[in-house]
Amino acid sequence: QVQLVESGGGLVQPGGSLRLSCTGSAFTLNDHAVAWFRQAPGKEREGISCISSSGIITISTDSVKGRFTISRDNAKNTVYLQIFSLKSEDTAIYYCATDYTGRCDGFYDYWGQGTQVTVSS
Repeated sequence: QVQLVESGGGLVQPGGSLRLSCTGSAFTLNDHAVAWFRQAPGKEREGISCISSSGIITISTDSVKGRFTISRDNAKNTVYLQIFSLKSEDTAIYYCATDYTGRCDGFYDYWGQGTQVTVSS
């Protein structure tokens, strides 16, 4: 069964770091762009960043610049979102999605189930 699986979320103190993973199951991510999104309680889903199949990175929101880094390891069929200097406002469910064009054009075909990130002391 084709699916995306996110992992790496959890409870972390303000200022801490996390690395989220998005792994493809039963299909390869190599030809896809992969984007990360988040949705905080009571808010709309927000795009964070996207990495194309060729490694071109786009950042969708200024609030994460300098703190969030997207990367991919095609050998592991995984895209990562490294998060530094976590703030309480980063608390959300984080999702990844694949863009079948291979570019970050917004044509998403698969979504993961999400991983919860909670920032609290």
